[in-house]
Amino acid sequence: MSTASVSQITTIRSTLNRPLVRFAWFVVFYNVLVILWGAFVRASGSGAGCGNHWPLCNGQVIPVSPSFHTIIEFTHRMMTGGSTFIVLALLIWTFRATVKGHAARWFAVASTLLLLNEALLGALLVKLGYVTGNQSPGRMVLLSIHLSNTLLLVAALTLTARFASNGRGWAGLQRAPGFGWAVAGLVATVGVGVSGSMAALGDTLFPAESLRAAYAQDFAGNSPWLLRLRLVHPVSALLAAAFVVWLVRRSRQAETPGNGRPINVRARLASLVIYLLVLQFVLGLADVLLLAPAWMQLVHLLGANLYWVALVVLAAETIWPRGISSISAARTQAAKTLT
Repeated sequence: MSTASVSQITTIRSTLNRPLVRFAWFVVFYNVLVILWGAFVRASGSGAGCGNHWPLCNGQVIPVSPSFHTIIEFTHRMMTGGSTFIVLALLIWTFRATVKGHAARWFAVASTLLLLNEALLGALLVKLGYVTGNQSPGRMVLLSIHLSNTLLLVAALTLTARFASNGRGWAGLQRAPGFGWAVAGLVATVGVGVSGSMAALGDTLFPAESLRAAYAQDFAGNSPWLLRLRLVHPVSALLAAAFVVWLVRRSRQAETPGNGRPINVRARLASLVIYLLVLQFVLGLADVLLLAPAWMQLVHLLGANLYWVALVVLAAETIWPRGISSISAARTQAAKTLT
């Protein structure tokens, strides 16, 4: 086989599959919508809208004469079911459109497993009665695991979309410079998301009549521990912001004209992450001042998810910059060897 023939095959298999990339990003933002609706279920007190039945709703496949809370909860279940189908479609499409060893394959598999785990954790919350006004420590523990899994799912879907746009292989990703720091920073950010959701749950279960009363709740000796833990969220957010500073500095250090990397992509992503981070602090402050109304919690959560997606992409662009992929490079070298 000639060099030209092998190179042509390599180019065809490594070419950007734009329909796949667009679909992958659609899956990401559809799941963000599912997350927002799930938060609306909690904020509206609709977690028990289908009773303790799962996957049925009040013992029925499709509820008859449903109440408002049943409609909210059943809609969330239908959206989750839709997410299952499109994530499976993404998995199949990714395997059909990419070659063996492609990083997008690994993250597509991880996304599928995390989605299945998400459904299991959601079912446990319902079956154990950890919904609506339940204040048990078991709910807090299981909900924290559930929320961590949700953020990891969004991250895995985001990385699937990102790596679907190039031919990067999975081999060697863990050995990239700064990989450990990036993982630690993203894990810390997951902690911020979990603490924020716990704070939102405390606001829902124990609403305050005024800002003064809210502060009194945080420090009162007889307050539920869920309220006294609300201060963990802003403190953890400040600590996680240090990771963002490191990541932005790291991305800019890599932006040298001679390295052949897409400088403008990382620069724009770094600016977007900073803007979204500042926006999150503003929304968090507004949430406190307005005594955390449901609509404000949803806006804050939307901003948090957009920030999380942008942060994951920036980390990927910084730690694994675009360039000649390991798969494409190996195949090009193989083509040269055959001549």
